[in-house]
Amino acid sequence: MYIQRDLEKPLLVLAKQYPVLTITGPRQSGKTTLCRKIFKKKLYISLEDPNNRDFAEKDPKTFLAQDKNGMIIDEIQRAPELMSYIQTIVDNKPQKGYYILTGSQQFELMAKLTQSLAGRTAIIKLLPFSYSEIYKKKYPDLEDVLYKGFYPKIFSERLDPTKELSFYINTYIERDVRLLTNVKDLKTFETFIKICAGRTGQVLNYANISNEVGVDIKTVKKWLSILEASFIIRIIPPYYKNMNKRLVKSPKLYFIDTGLVCYLLGIKKPAQLTGHPLLGSIFETYVYGELFKNFYNKVENDNLYFYRDHRGNEVDVIFDKATSIEQLEIKLSKTVTSAMFNGLCFLKDKDNYTVDRSLLVYGGNRSFKRNDIDIISWRNISI
Repeated sequence: MYIQRDLEKPLLVLAKQYPVLTITGPRQSGKTTLCRKIFKKKLYISLEDPNNRDFAEKDPKTFLAQDKNGMIIDEIQRAPELMSYIQTIVDNKPQKGYYILTGSQQFELMAKLTQSLAGRTAIIKLLPFSYSEIYKKKYPDLEDVLYKGFYPKIFSERLDPTKELSFYINTYIERDVRLLTNVKDLKTFETFIKICAGRTGQVLNYANISNEVGVDIKTVKKWLSILEASFIIRIIPPYYKNMNKRLVKSPKLYFIDTGLVCYLLGIKKPAQLTGHPLLGSIFETYVYGELFKNFYNKVENDNLYFYRDHRGNEVDVIFDKATSIEQLEIKLSKTVTSAMFNGLCFLKDKDNYTVDRSLLVYGGNRSFKRNDIDIISWRNISI
């Protein structure tokens, strides 16, 4: 069963503007399914197939000339040298939407793109489903949503989330981590991911993680960059207006998918989330995930930050608009109280901040406005 994606229309528009489209995102976020659905007339070739990869490496010119309508080349990072040849082809024959490339690893892929295809390709990020894509006319409980997460295969094939996500993590560690770096002790890396899951939504303490995992801080930072490059996590920096040294300088860590967090924390059914000590952090992770998807599905940069000063004043999300900001607070409670607005009011009252809009996402089902603050249900997140 195909589930329509919000990126479909933006992709079709970009295919009329650029000779190459490059779609990145985590493994199994639906990149292949989306491309084959909306570019049906193009030849599809996956470089995961060793025969295709061998052909591409030994005879790239013939490989790239297999179809006059262009091609969908899946997992392009498996043969990055193709991009130099693609550059030559599209420079000589600048046909719009000719090559559609997908990749699930940002390190090598982005390095090659900037070298060979700068100005020739649109770069699009596809994350797993958003809430609105998968729950169009359904109203599931919050715990069910957080537990399942949003990886497409869980929904299209009606799989058990715990089992499927265990396979996902095993595949990620055994294949992608080996390809991205020379991590020798994969068991230690798995422990590292689980420890990171317990810190989603929290300010990063590299020394603390280093001590728990038993590796040095340099390795912790390297492994975090691997998780971010493969779209498992995002690192969110603190917001600075005038680079005030008293502001908290450490970034926050957020997983992209709450289902993955639940699996890594050993949560095996939705009921186990009720009263869980990390439920608030998991809910915050969900909101951030929806915001990422909201921007990426419009092919926009997110520019998301958080604010915290030395006195403990905090705003969960800051959207930097260059000359002004939008701010968003996240509260798990199903009931809105005036105390929830404290962080939002703090920045609005500061002279050196221009706040265009203030929002509060909460655990209730009704969206409304109060005191110039948009109160948004967790089911209807947008910015």
